[in-house]
Amino acid sequence: MATPNKGTGTLFMDPNAEKAREYFGSRKITQHNKLVSASEAISDYVPDGCYIASGGFGSNRISTILLHEIIRQGKKNLGLAGHTNTHDFQLLCAGECIDRCDSAYIVGLEARGLSSNARRQIQSGKIELCEWSNAALAWRFRAAAMGISFIPARIMLGTDTFAKSAAIEVTCPFTGQKYAGLPALWPDVAIIHVHSADVTGNCRIEGLTTADLELSQAAKHVLISAEEIVPEEQMRARPDQISIPATLVDAVVEAPFGCYPGNMPYRYFSDEDHLKAWLDAEKDAETFKEFLDRHIFGVKDFYEYLNLCGGVARIKELRRQELMV
Repeated sequence: MATPNKGTGTLFMDPNAEKAREYFGSRKITQHNKLVSASEAISDYVPDGCYIASGGFGSNRISTILLHEIIRQGKKNLGLAGHTNTHDFQLLCAGECIDRCDSAYIVGLEARGLSSNARRQIQSGKIELCEWSNAALAWRFRAAAMGISFIPARIMLGTDTFAKSAAIEVTCPFTGQKYAGLPALWPDVAIIHVHSADVTGNCRIEGLTTADLELSQAAKHVLISAEEIVPEEQMRARPDQISIPATLVDAVVEAPFGCYPGNMPYRYFSDEDHLKAWLDAEKDAETFKEFLDRHIFGVKDFYEYLNLCGGVARIKELRRQELMV
């Protein structure tokens, strides 16, 4: 039998569906009050060496508040699913928190430019990459959510992305056609920012959900930060609007403006001036160290950081930009 065509990338997470089934089968499903602080959420669920996934898309609807806490607590040797990670990848590189990444879109902050620091860390070999397309990573989460070890897809074959991935060419038993076999991805921890949640973990996302629904089903632990906490009765009154159910969630953090300086759809626009300040500061090592000391390590929490950046007055201006009023 011929050796199957496969990529040369490292498979960072075990795609064994039976092992995942054993884990999820032993997990207790509860609907108690899961409201905790950002510090507690990260210290309780993100140990050094674990594999995390950041929700949202680009700088849109990211949980900056929890990512800052990962940096502030000095978490190290984390794995990351780089499914369109822009400022979130920039943050984790700033804290030197990650050493491996399943990468689709990283380093670049879209039209804003490239993160000099993130690029330096990758080029120096501090972070090992395994390459995928954005669709491939989304479908790897979907395979995990479905409880299967891989999913066939008609993408990446014949490309450099396939060559640098950990995918394997598979043959359809019905048609003989070739597909890319994408291994299931069960992150240890998913970090997702939502528009609203109740204390038990029922969540509502307004607008595009990207791959967060599949991610919440795939991850072993789900940490939620929410713009607002609403009564459980309000969520239960419209179950059709619940994006992520409480049964999947481990911890809920009340986090108004917790996506800043990212864009929170329908709430506030991204702070382009502050994101530019990040990119500018990274160009010089000493300047960047001072920037991090001031904005991350020198503050007690996310809201002290937010006040440094203009506080509620700045958020109000960003809200006007988002709503175009």
